[in-house]
Formats: sequence, C-alpha cells, structure tokens
Amino acid sequence: MTELHSPDSLDLLATCPRGIELLLADELAALGAVPGKTTVAGVHLRASLESAYRICLWSRLANRLVLCLAQEEGIETPEALRAAAAAIDWRRHLAPGATLAVDFHGRAEAIRHTRFGAQTVKDGVVDRLHAEGRPRPDVDTRQPDLRLYAHLHRGRLTLGVDLSGDSLHRRGYRRDVGHAPLKENLAAALLVRAGWPALAREWAPLVDPLCGAGTLLIEAALMAADIAPGLARERFGFHGWVGHDERCWRELKREAEARASIGRKRCRSRLYGVDESPPALAAAKANAMRAGVPALIELEGASLAGLARPEGLPDTHRGLVITNPPYGERLGELPELVRLYGQLGERVKQAFPGWQLAVFTANPDLGHRIGLRAHKQYSLRNGPLEAKLLLMAIPEAEESPSGEAVSARSEGAQMFANRLEKNRRRLKKWLKKSGESCYRLYDADMPEYALAIDLYGDRVHVQEYAAPKTVDAAQAQKRLFEALGVIPDVLGVDPGKVVVKRRERQSGKAQYHKQAASGERFEVHEGRARLWVNLRDYLDTGLFLDHRPVRRLLGEMAPGKRFLNLFCYTGAATVQAALGSQKEGTEPAGGASESVSVDLSNTYLEWARDNFALNRLDPGRHRVVRDDCLRWLETAGGEFDLIFLDPPTFSNSKKMADTLDVQRDHGRLVRLAMARLAPGGTLVFSNNQRRFTLDADLAEPFRVEDISAKTFDPDFQRRPDLHHVFLIRHREASA
Repeated sequence: MTELHSPDSLDLLATCPRGIELLLADELAALGAVPGKTTVAGVHLRASLESAYRICLWSRLANRLVLCLAQEEGIETPEALRAAAAAIDWRRHLAPGATLAVDFHGRAEAIRHTRFGAQTVKDGVVDRLHAEGRPRPDVDTRQPDLRLYAHLHRGRLTLGVDLSGDSLHRRGYRRDVGHAPLKENLAAALLVRAGWPALAREWAPLVDPLCGAGTLLIEAALMAADIAPGLARERFGFHGWVGHDERCWRELKREAEARASIGRKRCRSRLYGVDESPPALAAAKANAMRAGVPALIELEGASLAGLARPEGLPDTHRGLVITNPPYGERLGELPELVRLYGQLGERVKQAFPGWQLAVFTANPDLGHRIGLRAHKQYSLRNGPLEAKLLLMAIPEAEESPSGEAVSARSEGAQMFANRLEKNRRRLKKWLKKSGESCYRLYDADMPEYALAIDLYGDRVHVQEYAAPKTVDAAQAQKRLFEALGVIPDVLGVDPGKVVVKRRERQSGKAQYHKQAASGERFEVHEGRARLWVNLRDYLDTGLFLDHRPVRRLLGEMAPGKRFLNLFCYTGAATVQAALGSQKEGTEPAGGASESVSVDLSNTYLEWARDNFALNRLDPGRHRVVRDDCLRWLETAGGEFDLIFLDPPTFSNSKKMADTLDVQRDHGRLVRLAMARLAPGGTLVFSNNQRRFTLDADLAEPFRVEDISAKTFDPDFQRRPDLHHVFLIRHREASA
C-alpha cells in the first residue's frame, strides 16, 4: 500500500459539524486549498504544507485537519485493520521516543468498540516499528506527541495524522462557558450564514440580546478584527510530527499576529451583548479578555423585556441581531419560552427596524412566535439536536396610532382567549362564595385547543391531551404555542408560573414517575384544609380537583367516626375527614376520631404525612400504612364507620399481587371494604373510569346510591362522566 501524499501536495481531510460542509469547502478554497469530495461532516482536499498550516491557524469552521496516509476498502476484521496500520512507514511521521494516541471512529461487524479499534491500529503501528528495529512508543491519551486519526465506515478505512491535535473549535479563550454554550466553530458558521463577514467589512453593528458566555460575540469580533481563531493556541498536532516545518509555521504565525494587531486598531464595528444573568456576563467578559477582544465588545445586564437600541448608535446604522435562545427540550419549559420568543420579536421590531435577525433554535415552532417570516432557513446540528438557523428581515417601524408596535393574535388564539374570559365570568360568583382558590378553568372546551387548565392560587397547571394520530402534529404544536402565548395575558400571571404537561394514557407506575426534580411544592387551601401541591415533578399535582365535592362530603360525614382511606394518594381526603367540613350557617364540627390511610407508594405516603403535619393532625390517631390495599383488606382487622375507596382505573405495579382493573375488580374491592364497614357505616366508592358500570350484583347484599351527579362543582360540570361516586351501606342497617 502506498501513502497518499507528497511533500508538495498533501491529501487531507477536514472535519466539521454536520450541516456546514459546503461552507467549510468555500473557506478551505479561500485558504489556498483545493477542495474535493464532500462527505458527511467532512471535506477532502489537497493542499501544500503551508496551506495546511494556514487552515489550522485560520479555519473558523473545521474541527480537525487530518493528513491522510492511507485509504483502503474491505477492512472488516481486526487482522485487516492491524495490517493496514502496519503497512505505513511510520518513521516518516513518528519520531523516536515520541508518545502516541489513536482516535478511532466507526465500527465493523468484528470491531464494535472504538477502544478496541484504537488498540488494533496502535498494534499495527508497533508491528511496523518493531520490524524496523524501532522501540515501542508509549501511549499518552491526553497530550501525545502525535495523534492518529482512524475512521472505519462500511469497510472503508481512512488513516492518518491529526495535524490539529485538539479540535480546532477549542480556540483557548473559553474557560467560562456559561449555560449550554455553542461550540466556537458552530457559532462561526451561524455568523457566516447570517452574512456577518460582509456586514463586518462595512463596520455594521451586531447585537446578541441573549448573549450568555459571549461565544457569538467573540467569534464575530475575531472576524471583524481579522484575528486568526487559532492564534492563541500554543500547540497543534503537527508540532509532534516528523514532517513539521517550524520555519514555515513561524512565518505564518508572525503574519497572523501582524494582521491581528492592525485589525484591532482598524475595527469600527460595535458589538453588544445583553443578558440578565450576572454569572453569564462575567463569563463573557473573561472569555473576551482571553480572546484579546475586550475593547470590541460592550456587555450590559438587562432582561429581554428591556432590550433597546444601544446608546449612541445612529438610527441610520443597520446591522445584525443574532442569538441562540433556549430551545425548551422539556415540555414544562415552554410557557416561559413562548413568551421569550414572542418578546424577542416585539423588542427587535421596536429597537432595530431595518436590521437583519438570525435565530438559532432546535424548536422552529418556537421561532414562529417571533412573528417574522424567515426568508431563509438552514438545517444544522447543535450536538445531538437537530436545529435550524432562521434568517429574518426586521421591517421598518410600523406603529399603531398609540405609538406602540402592532401585535395581533391569530383568529383561533383570540377565540381561545375569549373562551377563557367567558369561563372566568361564569365561575366568578361561585368562586367568591366558595372561597376556592384551586379550580378548573378550561377543559378542552374548544376541540382545537385540547387542554385542561387548572388554577392553583396564582399558578397555572396546563395539561395537553395527546392528539390523536389523525391530527397533524405540527398543527397541534402550533395551537399549543398559541394557547401558551394567551394564557399569561388573560390570567395575568407570569409565564414562569405556568406549568405544562402532556396527558396520555398511563399504565403501571407511570403516575409515580418523576417528570422533573424541582422540589417546588407550595401550600394551597381547600375549605379548612391546608395542602401541599407540586405542579412540576409528577404527572398529577397531589390534589385531584374534580373530587373536591367528595372530600367536602367526607368532611361532613366524618365527625366522631373511624375513617379508612384506601388508595389514599397524598391523604387530602383524610385531612378533610380529620378536620371535618363546616356546613354553611353552622359551627365547625370536629372531624374523624381516628383514621387509617393505605397506599402502596412511598412517595405519596410521605406527601400524606407532610399534609397531616401541615394540619397538625395527631399521628397517633391518624396513621398511614404502606401496603397493597387488596392484601391489607384481606388481612387487616377492625371496623370503620366511614370508608373512602378511590382506586386507580388501572395499575400493573410490580409491587401489587395482581394487576388492577377497576371495571373488572371493583366488585371484589367493594365486598372486601364492606367486610371492614361497621353496622350503620358508609362506604364512599369512587373512580374515574369514564365508561364505568357498577356490578349489578352489589345491589343485592348492599344498599347502593349513585350520587355522581351531585359531586360536580361548577368548574367540572362540562364532563359529567369524569368520575362516578356511590354511597354503599349494609342493608340491615338501613331497614
């Protein structure tokens, strides 16, 4: 096998982030190379040694520059890989006593691990050196003298010397990275796509209104001031290569230093970064200092809501607003981000008419909230995320008679807002009379906006019902974003107090699984009860609002009674029973004399204990028991005067002896509960199975009364099948 380069012309491979290969090819040509075939995340090229050095020093887009020593087909086995590495004359590349590292990428049927692939290539190098009487090189994976690159894909092996060493995106200035930073070469690619190099030649201004650690600003400054991105690096991979020409390298570096010195003095572009996070601004300032461009960048601490045209910038100046806002990878982050993207659009229209706007986001649907049409879109990747760069022209100022920017809702969004207002008016009288602060405001009243919206004091819990397969997912997402844009305005709440979840059919222990780990619980009031709720961390909040009338009923029935709560969840029903509800026009009555609350979930039993403590319930009289309710009923002794049985619709928890299906199993559950019910007592049996039908056989031994219609407050009267409630008593006690 022959090597692929000669002293005058080197065969090279430049790698880059996916999506910018064509940009990289153009950059390589400008740096004196001859680009060839473009591959995924890479460009093959031919170049002189001087041009290779120039690429390492000046490329703003490349990750690595590899000197290709061999390319072979049919490499499927470790033996073939080892032989390919051994076929290269390593004396021309690896100095005696030099350390070595191999970066292996790819796989084959018999080579499934990158570490094994790297070891096999290293073994081939050792074989060749040993055959020539050379000592075995030491391996240093952190700072080797020579780093080899090996890529195997579909039997095709590319093997060479990594002339860059560390990835070229590591400029050396970014030690303080802030939150979720862009890689430097991806930031540079965004700037190139947004047309910044041409704008910088005209000394145009640039603004990043969510600048974070300042990567976009610093890369823009390096471009505007003609500073080589690799100038601050002390070492490249070629420094440990036998073929290195130090004189050529020093000459290129001196040229770059001279250009940087002149560029810093000549640059008249003004670059502005805004962020409300003091740590982010501190990181941006330190990074700019290390990059040698602190004088070119002005940083300001402010929120996006306060974004304004920088002082002293003439109205005639047109420039670029470019930013990388948060994407909302988790559903619960969306309310704030919907407002943020909408606010971004409003502020740039006000402050920067006639400018260009570039927004990089992994959630293009959020980009629509900006309210400007993207005239160009570029698909890129930010790490594992598929993302888009949206380029938009900010129109010249269009003002309403009041002088404020015009911002219109879509017809659907306005109809949704009107429905929320209508529902608030409908519930106003009841809320004032009842004093309830936790209630349902909206429950898919409009099929297009399939949401359940619950208020917990000054916070809002939004559940999106999963759209059927017949509904276009993009359209459903668009309507969700429209709703999230409306809710804070209509309800007068901060977007940060709006929590969003997707409601789907649950199985097993899914309701117990954490969706987040905020620990953000707060106290609400229901009648005389004080209760902890958590809107973020679980599918449910800790308080089933539709069962409010049932809990009220239990409080009225409980004074002086022995109370049993089965499938107790967070114990809210027990709290109401223990406190006793106060009927209108009467004095407060005492609550249950004692209680037992049974559930299988440690999470919810701890929550119940906290609710008991919040209401100062005596743990000696009000006990919680962790057990399978079916098993507990079969083995427990004692009687109770009042029992609340509210099983889940379905559960296949591994901790339960059997799968539970409320329609199939409720007869057995009721009979077991009735065996624990004292003469004259009452079992309150409820469930949320929409199509539930009570076992007719239960009416023979027991007296059954369906009170479902009486257990819906005004906020839940739209869905009369949401739950079913029955009072069940022994017949002999009612004779």
